[in-house]
Amino acid sequence: MVFLSPTTLGAVALIGYFLYLQLNRRSPRLPPGPTRLPIVGNIRDLPPRETPEHLHWMKHKDLYGPITSVSVMGSTVVVVHDRDMAHELLEEMSSKTSDRPSMVMAGELCGYGKFTLMQHTGPRFRRARKYITQELTGLKTSSLLHDILEGAVKRHVVQTMRDPRKQIHHCKTAVTSTIMKLAYGYRAETDGPDSLNRISEQVMADFGRATAMAWPVDAIPALRHVPESFPGAGFKKTARQYNDMVEKAAYMPYNFVKRQVDSKSHKPSYVSKLLEKLRDQDGVVSEEDKEAIVWTAASLYGGGTDTSMIPLTVFTMAMAKWPHIQERVQDEIDRAVGTDRLPTFEDRRNLPYLNAVIAEVSRWWPAAPMGFPHAATEDIVFRGYDIPKGTIITPAVWWFLHNPEVYEKPDVFDPERFLAPRNEPDPAREVFGYGRRRCAGVYVAEEIMFLNVAQVVAAFRISQAMGSDGEPIPIDTQPKPGVLCYPPKFDFHIELRSEQHEALLKRMERELPQEAGDSNQLDSYANYTGSQA
Repeated sequence: MVFLSPTTLGAVALIGYFLYLQLNRRSPRLPPGPTRLPIVGNIRDLPPRETPEHLHWMKHKDLYGPITSVSVMGSTVVVVHDRDMAHELLEEMSSKTSDRPSMVMAGELCGYGKFTLMQHTGPRFRRARKYITQELTGLKTSSLLHDILEGAVKRHVVQTMRDPRKQIHHCKTAVTSTIMKLAYGYRAETDGPDSLNRISEQVMADFGRATAMAWPVDAIPALRHVPESFPGAGFKKTARQYNDMVEKAAYMPYNFVKRQVDSKSHKPSYVSKLLEKLRDQDGVVSEEDKEAIVWTAASLYGGGTDTSMIPLTVFTMAMAKWPHIQERVQDEIDRAVGTDRLPTFEDRRNLPYLNAVIAEVSRWWPAAPMGFPHAATEDIVFRGYDIPKGTIITPAVWWFLHNPEVYEKPDVFDPERFLAPRNEPDPAREVFGYGRRRCAGVYVAEEIMFLNVAQVVAAFRISQAMGSDGEPIPIDTQPKPGVLCYPPKFDFHIELRSEQHEALLKRMERELPQEAGDSNQLDSYANYTGSQA
C-alpha cells in the first residue's frame, strides 16, 4: 500500500477544490488582463516583493487599458486606472462597493478586522462610522483640537531647537501625543518612553506583517479551524499573540477614560464625550455602543499616525531637496506673519504658497499610492464588464495624481500648479479615500499637517546633509513597496534661521507647561470595568 504524506494529500485536496470551483463557476466577462493559468490564475502577475505595487500595476494600464483585472486562486482583483471611473465605481455606486476584502489572518485571527478601517459593511460599521464622523466633524466648531495641537507643536519646535538631529522623532511625538489626547485625554510622555505609544507602535508593526498575504490561512481559509498544535499551524500562535496586543491597545486606554468618567475626573476627549452622551439613566453604555467607542478610538491612532507622518516626513525631504521652494515659503511667512511669532491657524488664509506646497506633498508622494482596497458586496455590471461579488477593487491613486493629462510635468515637485492661473485639481479628492470609506478625519489630518510644517519652516532652515567629502549627500526619492509608502531614510541638516528665531523659541521654552505623563497609570486600568457594562 502507498501512503501519501500530509503535504501531498493537502496539495491534492487543494488542487481538487480549485478545479471544482472553476468547473462549477460561470466565467464572468472580467475587465481585461493577462492570460490566466489553470487553477492558480494570475499568480505570476502579482507585484514582486521588491517592486512598489503602484509601479507594477502601471504596466497593466499600459497593456490593457483604464480598468484591468487579475484572478488568483478564486479571488479577483480589479485595478481602476481612470480617475472618473474610480469615482463612478467607488462613490456613485458606493452602496455596492464599500466593503473591505476578507483577510483571514489579519482581520479574523489577529483582530485587526475590529478596526474601523477594516470592518466589513453592516450595522457594526455603520454605527462606528456614525460616531466617528459626528465627533470629528464637531471639532470644526470646537477649540479642543486646536488647543491640543498648539501645545504639541510648540513642544515639537522647542525639542527640535534642543536636539535638531531628532526632528522627525520630535514630529512623530507631536502627532502621537495630539491623537492620544484627542482620543482619550491621555498625556503621552514627551521626554521618554510611553507605554501606550509603545503598545500602539507594536500593533502597527504587527499589522504590516499580518497583512502580508503570505500566510497559508489566507490561501486556504479552512485552516483557521485546525488546532494550534497541528503541524504547520504555527500561524495560530502568532495570531493569538498579535490579537492579545490588539485587544490591549484598544481596551487599556478606553478603561483609563472610563474610570475617570466614573469618578468625574476626566478631560474632554473623543471617548469621554461618547461615554457621557450614550450612557442611560443608570450610567450604563450598551455593549454595541461600547464596542463602537473602543474600536473607533483605537482606529484614530492606528489610522492617523502613519498617514500623518508620511506627508510630514516628505515635507522635510522636499524642503531639503529644493531650497528655493523653502525660501519662498519663508518669505511668505515673514511677510504675512512677521518674525516675532510663529504662524497660527488664523494665518492660514494668508499663506497661499505654503498651502500649495502642502497640496503638492500629497500629490507628489501620496501616502497610500493604491488607496485602500474596496470589495463588491454584490455582482455588478460596470461599463460592460462583470465585477463579481467579493471582487477586490483598487484605485490607482498614484497614477491619478501623476497623469500628465491632468498635472503638467507630474514628476516635478511644483507647488505653483495649484495657484492661478494654472489651478490644477486639488489632490485631496483622491488621497483621503472614496465614498463611504472616505477618511472621516480629513479635517484633523489637514490641521495636524498645517501647524507642524508652518511652525517648523518658519523657525528653521532645512538643507541636505554634507558628506565627509564636502558634497551634499543625495536624497533618495525612490518609493518602497507597501500599502503605505514611506519615504526612504535620508540625511538632512536643520538649524535655526536667525538669532531672533532662537530668542523666540527660548521664550516659548520657558512658557512650556511641565506636564506629567499618564503612562505610569495605564497598567492599573488594564482590567477596570467600573459601573458601566
